[in-house]
Amino acid sequence: MEKKLFGYPQFDENGEEILTTYDNEYSEMMMDVRVYRMKAGEKRTFCRTGEETALLLLSGDVVFCYEGKCEKAHRQDVFTDGPFALHVCSGKEVKVKAESPVELLVQRTKNETEFESRLYLPEDAPWSYSCVGKFGNVAKRRVNTIIDKEISPSSNMVLGEVLNDRGNWSGYLPHRHPQPELYYFKFDRPEGFGASFIGDQVFKSVDNSFSAISPQELHPQAVAPGFQMYTCWMIRHLDGDPWLQTTRNEDEKYLWLHEAEF
Repeated sequence: MEKKLFGYPQFDENGEEILTTYDNEYSEMMMDVRVYRMKAGEKRTFCRTGEETALLLLSGDVVFCYEGKCEKAHRQDVFTDGPFALHVCSGKEVKVKAESPVELLVQRTKNETEFESRLYLPEDAPWSYSCVGKFGNVAKRRVNTIIDKEISPSSNMVLGEVLNDRGNWSGYLPHRHPQPELYYFKFDRPEGFGASFIGDQVFKSVDNSFSAISPQELHPQAVAPGFQMYTCWMIRHLDGDPWLQTTRNEDEKYLWLHEAEF
């Protein structure tokens, strides 16, 4: 099957948008990632055996019901509010009820390990600025990490978010790591756009598009002036080689920029 690096998925009549699966063109990601649009009053049930699942609220009002309890979550949009994300292990059933129009990203990967279910709140994954004042101050962006090995040692995946300032870069300096990574993009205006680089290839990122980053490929990205870009970043740990904060390897050709004055 030919490797594909970029995707422009569409929501089907049931409100499902499929990004990656274990056997579609993006199987190298080793994750099943989908986005759902739900109408007010709509209900969905999620349960997979042999897989862990993270349900990330992108917008709207929902009730998450799991393990005999129900918890409400509200997010106006990804540019205004921090994340709510429910993380459950294999075999745990989650029922989601939309109390308003909702967008929900669901990330799964294979994992038989049992761990305690947890609903992550905005205060659990606060935004923090990165690269302020560096590289001419055009690579500063807000970043949060919801799930990684430090936060959830039994998990096989990483989940986080990035908010680019208008016209700025992220993932900069150009960097690589051995684990596959998926970026899912949203923009604060429907005509918003950016550029996503994977190795020597580049594509126009638009609302609801994604890039599937192969292991060891360089992957910086940028957003056009006038627009905020949101990126949900998802990484699949490799057996015996998990992604860690220290795993990021910047390309040696660009290291001089750390000391450059602009």
